[in-house]
Amino acid sequence: MKINTQTTIGEIVARDFRTAALFSKYKIDFCCKGDRTLETVCAKKDISQKELIDALETLLNNSQSYISDYGQWPLDLLIDYIENTHHHYVEEKTPVLLQFLDKLCKVHGEKHPELLEINTLFSESAGELAMHMKKEELVLFPFIRQMVKAKNEGSDLKRPHFGPVSNPVAMMRHEHDTEGERFDKIATLTNQYTPPADACNTYKVTYAMLQEFENDLHKHIHLENNILFPKAILLESAFTV
Repeated sequence: MKINTQTTIGEIVARDFRTAALFSKYKIDFCCKGDRTLETVCAKKDISQKELIDALETLLNNSQSYISDYGQWPLDLLIDYIENTHHHYVEEKTPVLLQFLDKLCKVHGEKHPELLEINTLFSESAGELAMHMKKEELVLFPFIRQMVKAKNEGSDLKRPHFGPVSNPVAMMRHEHDTEGERFDKIATLTNQYTPPADACNTYKVTYAMLQEFENDLHKHIHLENNILFPKAILLESAFTV
């Protein structure tokens, strides 16, 4: 992506959500005011255009630069990233995979009975993940955002009905473990996502998509288990009297 002074903030974030962390560092609103150009925002914030563009291009040109940065992100920004990237991915890919798996079972299920179990496992995962993400989006994530807001404003924290944040975190971790185990079974049944010799194109695409789905799920769980959840528990402790 070629960036110039007339490129808008929204265009850049839409191209690569990692840039949201950089804009947050410069206290630039990339969400509600994403229609502003770099020229406009730099003038308003008294930021060097060259400095900001160089920083953006360095980030975009270095595919590995973001890996160690997630731990430095504000928690509300990390939640936005998880929802916009990983939750959206699950919502987008799940119905396609369900359709492909149903088709494979009808066409190849008799010769490859493992497909029936794979379909059952993924269908279970689809239902559980949908409920899991809603619990995060409607209960856990709003409370974490509330904590971030209270800390930034120096205000009191309204205690949630579920007790300490470690309670929903424990539930989410348990559900993550369940999905990890389920996908271990899927990986075994698919011979580590290796299509059989007689596989048609749909067969091959489905296995590739399942492997991609598992890889995305691993990153998704890593961001929550290893970064978001521990930091949320630590943040909550700052409000404990």
